[in-house]
Amino acid sequence: MQQPFTLPQTNQTLPDMPRRAGARQSIRAVLAAAILSAGVASVSTAALVERTLATASPSATGTPAAAATTNGSLTSTGGGTAAAAGDPVVAAATATSPAVVTIATTSSAQSGPSAGQISGIGSGFLYSADGWILTNAHVVEGASSVTVTLADGRTFTGRVATSDTSADLAVVKIDGSGLPTATIGSSSSASVGETVIAIGSPLGSYSGSVTSGVLSATGRSISVGDAQTRNVENLSGLLQTDAAINPGNSGGPLVDLSGRVIGIVTASSGSAEGIGFAIPIDAASSIMAQALQAA
Repeated sequence: MQQPFTLPQTNQTLPDMPRRAGARQSIRAVLAAAILSAGVASVSTAALVERTLATASPSATGTPAAAATTNGSLTSTGGGTAAAAGDPVVAAATATSPAVVTIATTSSAQSGPSAGQISGIGSGFLYSADGWILTNAHVVEGASSVTVTLADGRTFTGRVATSDTSADLAVVKIDGSGLPTATIGSSSSASVGETVIAIGSPLGSYSGSVTSGVLSATGRSISVGDAQTRNVENLSGLLQTDAAINPGNSGGPLVDLSGRVIGIVTASSGSAEGIGFAIPIDAASSIMAQALQAA
């Protein structure tokens, strides 16, 4: 049985966290028990989990590992060690990190404990060199302004091109050309137990962070509570991973060891460790294509 629906504190300062003066973190989340089904990966998970959206100032200094990509192919620019060069996690992170962005938003709350201006931080990734970015709908929902910071520190004003709240997916557009892009893979070919990595901006302060784990299961179903609206959304067909997922990771890519995006990080369990969820990249193909066609 799920625990009662409760709201977390907002604008909660995290103790003992190094960050810029005045930066504050809040977990935009509702916590409840995760009821996990044992057995095969296709078994659903009924859980009330937390959104991984942070409210903090993004770091403009987060630069990726020393490498450059062109259409997903890795080009070494020096640095590192021989051991690291042969590590597939390092290679996948190096290939994908330049395309991962930090998304900062400003929105207004008319009532409730968070009335006034609200600043949020999430992640996303470029899938087209002319500035098309895939992220979560809850990262940009209700935003009056969107600022996108690339891994190399460049900052752009973004606009929400399209959003599907039922699927928790959105596309943000920035004006640019020749931008680094992530290689899009196929979630249908992903195997339970394979190593995966998550890249994003946890807590809004640590842009370009890489965490690794395994693909724990596929076909999971969860219920997600929104601390601002008190709405509960149901998402299904999700990928589950034990790679560390924190507030601010929302919208960032889940990548396989070939450096291909297989999912979009969306939530993590608020009552257990090592249980995170990502939307399969195959489920995002239509919204990505629609945005490009409408341009």
